[in-house]
Amino acid sequence: MITYPNPKINIGLYITEKRDDGFHNLETIFYPIDNKKDKIEIKISTTGKTTLSVYPKNLTVHSEDNLCLRAYRLLEKDHKLPDLAIMLHKEIPTGAGLGGGSADAAFVLKMINEVARLHLNNDDLRNYAAKLGSDVPFFIENRPVFATGRGEIMEPVELDLSGKTITIVKPPFSISTAEAYSCIIPKKAPVDLREAIRQPIETWKDVISNDFEKPLFKKYPELEKIKQHLYDSGADYVAMSGSGSAIYAVGATHERQCKNRSKMF
Repeated sequence: MITYPNPKINIGLYITEKRDDGFHNLETIFYPIDNKKDKIEIKISTTGKTTLSVYPKNLTVHSEDNLCLRAYRLLEKDHKLPDLAIMLHKEIPTGAGLGGGSADAAFVLKMINEVARLHLNNDDLRNYAAKLGSDVPFFIENRPVFATGRGEIMEPVELDLSGKTITIVKPPFSISTAEAYSCIIPKKAPVDLREAIRQPIETWKDVISNDFEKPLFKKYPELEKIKQHLYDSGADYVAMSGSGSAIYAVGATHERQCKNRSKMF
């Protein structure tokens, strides 16, 4: 069985509260995109054990820590599973705020559910997904949502950007979640994103923002330059996705405006 996990972008991201469990409450719109996808192949193992292979080989991966294998181990606690050979081909960049690892984990949960005939419904799968990471549950149904809590409380929203070009620019560095959150002082969201996304996209830049941008742009000036390049090249709305480091643009852009060390896809 083969599937192709997709990335997501955050349209607006507000960190509203530090929780007693060490996590943060947030408000954001998760939106799935198709720019570049990972590839996951699962086969019944012939070695008598479950294994994970990651490509390209130059990626540094500690197998037991990888979310794909953790998804298998999580289901294995409650269900009898066959030994599997899991092959992960990475295309979505890591440390970019695009949710690649979370997507991989969610898709593995769905694949195992089918391969092992567990007959879990989406509510069951979301409960397992929430144990793996805050935005993993989003990828179970993989549709636009307004997310709160740690990101696991989701409300469907009507948002269709299929008529727009979505460009992602990934600078030559990653930003860890821990690093990003260390720069944040939680505060009340200044806007209701469910209302804001109903406005014309051209107005979003005046009302929708990402709390991580200001402190991280100060630390990494290249990010702000990329954002300005994308606006200068004709984009309707530009923002950092998640806690970075990827910057996305909604609307047409000209690649020549982004000639630097960054990767555009």
